[in-house]
Amino acid sequence: MAFDPLVEPVAALSDAEQTRTARHRVLAGFGDVAQRRLAAAHIAVVGAGGLGSPAVLALAAAGVGTLTVIDDDEVEASNLQRQVMHRVSDVGAPKVDSAVRIAAELSPTTVVRPVRAALTAENACELLAGADVVIDGTDTFPTREAVAAACEQLGVPLVWGVVQEFHAQATVFWSAPPAGTAPLRLADLYPPDAAADAPSCAQVGVLGALCLQVGSLLATEAIKLVTGIGEPLYGRVLVIDALRGRTDEVPLRPAAAPPAPAVADAPAAATPVPQLTPDQALAAQRAGAVLLDVREPAETARGVIPGSVLMPLGDVLADPARIEAPRVVVVCQVGMRAQRAARALRDAGVEASVLAGGLDAWMRATVTA
Repeated sequence: MAFDPLVEPVAALSDAEQTRTARHRVLAGFGDVAQRRLAAAHIAVVGAGGLGSPAVLALAAAGVGTLTVIDDDEVEASNLQRQVMHRVSDVGAPKVDSAVRIAAELSPTTVVRPVRAALTAENACELLAGADVVIDGTDTFPTREAVAAACEQLGVPLVWGVVQEFHAQATVFWSAPPAGTAPLRLADLYPPDAAADAPSCAQVGVLGALCLQVGSLLATEAIKLVTGIGEPLYGRVLVIDALRGRTDEVPLRPAAAPPAPAVADAPAAATPVPQLTPDQALAAQRAGAVLLDVREPAETARGVIPGSVLMPLGDVLADPARIEAPRVVVVCQVGMRAQRAARALRDAGVEASVLAGGLDAWMRATVTA
């Protein structure tokens, strides 16, 4: 789905900037006008870490006129494996300072507005006001929800990505897209509290090179929106499995139901996903059901229910039809991810249920048995 450019171009580029961006300006369908749009653009990057670092590098190199970089953290030695904007000499310094330095070294015409502050639900709109596009490079879901809520209120496109272990997702949300296009919000992909049980990168790790890949992908999406070239990831979620070198797409549609028909024509309510106790799940397994564990590999390495089939949630959502078993009991750590997988499987015609409380409930039942 293509969109018109978000930004009007500046009148002209300096001779030095024309030389610096020459390889952009000879791109078919991009040219001088798109480069001048980038020079006029204001992009906000929330988070100067694993995703924000390569995004800032790419956007500054691309010639974006103004970058607002928001982060309240200081550089730690453990950041350097993936947060490529920082150097050993930056350890202990504010992360936003790296953005100022690196942009000046790459693109003298790019203005970086460093904001050393924690973005919250209370200040998000103020911090993001004036941006043409926002990139979310944060690593906690409460902050992601605050960024998304502010973008919804401001009507600004949100370029969104997440990386964990060897897996990644990326998409574009927009609460006020052009007329005739349905709005898409974070809640359409992750309902409130849906990721409450997701482990942090500190717990399970993250492949540094994948952060570079996804961060530059987010920068590319922002550039496409600013300049109006190509088709942004709107209505599509890109799912990356770095270990298998596999990239899939999952359609994304508004989760909100259309207006209800007249009472006489109202369809029956959707059947809820069945919730099984540990004993019921075990009985179902003995009767031939597949126990499908949708946790990430680092989690399953710490223990699984005997006989489980292991497949991360992203892989299940990318292609639910690959699960050929007629009956499945989905397992995660506490049950939230299993709900999403079970709904996708049921939509694909599989009789899917969920182990209520996840592996935690199974372990408690095993201990007390």
